[in-house]
Amino acid sequence: MSLLAGVIGMGLGGLLTALFGSRTDRMTSIFLSFAGGVMISIVFLELVPDAIELSNMATAIAGLVLGAGLVLALNNLMDRLTNASNGSKLHETFAEFFHSDEMLSRNSSMLRSGIVMLFAIGLHNVPEGLAMGAAGHYDASLGLTLAILIGLHNIPEGMAVTAPLIAGGLSKVKAVGLAFLAGVTTLIGAIIGILIGGISEFAVAISFSIAGGAMLYVVLGEILPQSIVTGKDRVPVFFALAGIVAGMLFIEIVGM
Repeated sequence: MSLLAGVIGMGLGGLLTALFGSRTDRMTSIFLSFAGGVMISIVFLELVPDAIELSNMATAIAGLVLGAGLVLALNNLMDRLTNASNGSKLHETFAEFFHSDEMLSRNSSMLRSGIVMLFAIGLHNVPEGLAMGAAGHYDASLGLTLAILIGLHNIPEGMAVTAPLIAGGLSKVKAVGLAFLAGVTTLIGAIIGILIGGISEFAVAISFSIAGGAMLYVVLGEILPQSIVTGKDRVPVFFALAGIVAGMLFIEIVGM
């Protein structure tokens, strides 16, 4: 389920962009904000409550902080690998946000660019896979719910990544192929989640909270602020709220 959520979600987003043309930054910001809202609902309606139930509040809080810190450290590493000069500042376009300029540099080989690209996109997919793996090991229905919601979240992310690659000169086939491959890293996170989740209920709680912290950092620290700056208004905030409501309704329907 984690492999399908990652590969089909990312790949479908890339395929939509290749078939119907590159999306504007404004449309990309709206799609990503909505998907970010869905992720917030997953964290606070599924991951955090289950982490508290399986352990305690202190463990859930510690895991959230640790998850956010891990993504922050990996993002700093990403900036160094791509020689990004923007540091922690927000970018003006999603092309800069996803480091496409550095990845498509004519001074480096396409192989190296592809590897860096996979690392950049896959970075955000690993904690999602971690959540699905731990959840599926703990409760199959919960794992399925997360897989569907995360798969929907990955569609606009695949669109946001593929569009600047195509605009930067990469062929549509290669751009879509990279989007599909980037989703494979979700499986890596899922395997880690299954292994950790099989240790004890406390380990499941830690997995849930770490994954939740990583997702919150990506949404609140990167996607939503970047969407507001790129869209040049606060419209993405309302789409994020719509995403939260959609996630709530889906979780309620599935849980019935």
